[in-house]
Amino acid sequence: MSANKLDLGDITIEWLNGGEFELDGGTMFGVVPKLLWSRKYPPNDENYIKMLAAPLLVRTPHCAILIDTGIGNKLTNKQKKIFRVTRDWTADQDLAQFNLSPEDIHAVILTHCDFDHAGGIVRYNPEGKPELTFPKARHIVNEIEWQDVKHPNNRSVHTYFPENFAVLEESGRIVRVSHSYEAAPGIKVRHSGGHTRGHQVVEINGQSGCALHLGDLMPTHAHANPLWIMAYDNFPLEVISQKEHLIERYRDHNCWFTFYHDVFIKAGRMDATGQISEGAYP
Repeated sequence: MSANKLDLGDITIEWLNGGEFELDGGTMFGVVPKLLWSRKYPPNDENYIKMLAAPLLVRTPHCAILIDTGIGNKLTNKQKKIFRVTRDWTADQDLAQFNLSPEDIHAVILTHCDFDHAGGIVRYNPEGKPELTFPKARHIVNEIEWQDVKHPNNRSVHTYFPENFAVLEESGRIVRVSHSYEAAPGIKVRHSGGHTRGHQVVEINGQSGCALHLGDLMPTHAHANPLWIMAYDNFPLEVISQKEHLIERYRDHNCWFTFYHDVFIKAGRMDATGQISEGAYP
């Protein structure tokens, strides 16, 4: 594996720039003592940690798929200050280095609909008007997640931004799925819950390897311990249960685990103790 490419034979995974920002380290690690988590993911003097929003570009012999879309280009200056954005989103432009354009994306898989994952669904064009970023793509979202987008509670209303979904809904390019769904040969989406009610994970099986994208169930390599969860998780016991089950299952198949938010490591394999035994470092 190269620093920015995971080769599974007939399927490759690469990472785009979906923006960089900073979050409070204590919130990202919940009840885990800072003395422990800071050894794996060091904070700055203000206790903030650097975070990526890195969409995964998955290419198969027949299609190009994105997993999540980054923060997008619609945040106001006030929102950028609140979320401490340190690098702007360029995921749509990044496709050119792979000889692709946004029109070449066949499907967008949304693990869930928080702004840092769904913000790139809709972009502002050069005229300042909102448009679907990937106009020919099916946008795969869990049915429960979509219902929560349409009817957010007091907690989710602060992260499910309506401007990320209005144009998508009008386009009719939403595929609402329930328990599992095959997005393309070798790429399966499975409902997990936990972080949000409709959170889903993505299983990727190539001819010479497999990978599992756990979305915000495991946002960084430092969250590999099933008990290390975020204060942002809406259903923490579900997160722990899902991580225990999924990590054991896919670790035993020597699969890669991919990370969306990690500035230190993009993907890794785990040993029997839960430590990263092999990884790709940017």
